[in-house]
Amino acid sequence: MTVSLQKGQRISLNKPGGGGLSLVRMGLGWDAVKKKGFFGSREQEIDLDASVVMFADQQIADVVYFGQLVSRDGSVRHTGDNLTGAGEGDDESIIVDLNRLPVHISSLVFTVSSFQGQTFNEVENAFCRLVDESSGAELARYTLTGGGAHTGMVMSRLYRHGEEWKLGAIGEPSMGRTFQDMLPAIAAHA
Repeated sequence: MTVSLQKGQRISLNKPGGGGLSLVRMGLGWDAVKKKGFFGSREQEIDLDASVVMFADQQIADVVYFGQLVSRDGSVRHTGDNLTGAGEGDDESIIVDLNRLPVHISSLVFTVSSFQGQTFNEVENAFCRLVDESSGAELARYTLTGGGAHTGMVMSRLYRHGEEWKLGAIGEPSMGRTFQDMLPAIAAHA
């Protein structure tokens, strides 16, 4: 059963009946707003990039994005760069093996940014969703509403809380074409 998250909401990733998840996928998706023209509407391409910044307490430990598809320890993997946002479902995905994450990693902050500098006024149907990779079941979904003149978004955070993992919906607009440009906003959620 999918939990539809609201901005600021948090959920536990413990499975019903006990135990935690081991392999999860953060899927991000979006569509380009159709441009209306003299001869009708036309599709445009939006190159949003999913990234995850891995923190050890408040310090950046590693990053996974289109330029580094796998974390140094191999526990986090980006499935590839989508340059258009075309198609159904997840446009980009990041797979996290929670059991392989080093014990010093305390949180993972997921972001999306517009590499070409297009704003979220040109994006619709943007979402992030957490999927149990072993069963394919969608566990949680956070859907963005409205556009905005920003070029980036801090989407969500996976974090350790004692012996369990939790997911929090953030949905904070930011300016930046890459995760590096967005680091001040990202670090605020470490």
